Amino acid sequence: MKTNTILLVLTAMLSFAFKSDKPAYMLYTKDGKEVKFEKMINELKDADVVFFGEQHNNPIAHWLQFELTKSLYDLKKEKLQLGAEMFETDNQLILDEYLDGIISEKKFEAEARLWPNYQTDYKPLVNFAKEHQLTFVASNIPRRYASLVFTDGLEGLDKLSDEAKKYVAELPIKYNPELDCYKNMLGTSESSPMHQSDNLPKAQAVKDATMAQSILKYWKDGQLFLHFNGSYHSDNHESILWYLKQANPKLKIMTITTVEQENVEELADDEKGVADYIICVPETMTKTR
Repeated sequence: MKTNTILLVLTAMLSFAFKSDKPAYMLYTKDGKEVKFEKMINELKDADVVFFGEQHNNPIAHWLQFELTKSLYDLKKEKLQLGAEMFETDNQLILDEYLDGIISEKKFEAEARLWPNYQTDYKPLVNFAKEHQLTFVASNIPRRYASLVFTDGLEGLDKLSDEAKKYVAELPIKYNPELDCYKNMLGTSESSPMHQSDNLPKAQAVKDATMAQSILKYWKDGQLFLHFNGSYHSDNHESILWYLKQANPKLKIMTITTVEQENVEELADDEKGVADYIICVPETMTKTR
């Protein structure tokens, strides 16, 4: 058999073997074109802010968050900053004390109101920041104040003390009810829940506004801020991004989202354009909690 023929046969066999595998994820551009992880990194490194939108219980998303952090650190070093929805602004002090080695890991984990999946999904990110002396921002509003908005509306925040208001975006909170991310929460689309309280999207908005303000508080020109959040907080370049753009329209912002599909080898049309990069994971993937 001629060499060229042998090479063609081997190529065909390898191609068949690859297609027969069950990939844990596929990575796509916003247009639905398959893209390599390294190429995504090469574009993200030049952004000011990158949002990694996760499905909170998806292990592939959490693994890629850690891999993304490592890859961006290799390129940006001390110019990389981290932040996350999963930590609330009134816990910034205790988070900083842990990162600076002032308090023990045991004390931090006992007092910081950590999410149930912290140990498996977010602890590696926090400890990476600690090891490399990176800023890690607790960006989200304390949940008790988001609950206050759900019951009393945005006006409920006026009742807070001056001390409490330090942990919330500057009042009054801007709110655009015409954004799809908030309209959909009220049941204005076929896929969204019906008969929700008018305050539900306002409670979401105060989270978005506070996370945006937290990012702007720490970000400086020349740095890259990598923020981890549920995908709904950054999909379609709305939510947190709307607030960032109101404050600083010159920011270069890139987004990643996570979706689940029965077949990951082709991105569904309704997922295209949701983010700049889309991680597509099998629906059958195991959950972290």
